[in-house]
Amino acid sequence: MINIKDPESKENIKHRLSRIEGQLRGVQKMIDADRDCREILQQLIAIRAGVQSASLSFMQDVARDCLLNAGNQADPEVQRDLMNDLIKMIGKVS
Repeated sequence: MINIKDPESKENIKHRLSRIEGQLRGVQKMIDADRDCREILQQLIAIRAGVQSASLSFMQDVARDCLLNAGNQADPEVQRDLMNDLIKMIGKVS
């Protein structure tokens, strides 16, 4: 299993997700207020960029934790599985 153990990393991703959540609520209000479509699209683009940035930051934290803790696994098979999972996740994020 891959977990983030660093409390600072957890708080960072939670903060980023809260900001994205606020942006989403803002877009909903913009739609309800019949705001200009270009303004709404601009906010949606910003949300997408925020999600991408949060995903990459989270992936960096996961990779760092995995690489630092992989040596704690005595079983080479478990280490290999962790690295394979990490590589798959990196491929999905990028």
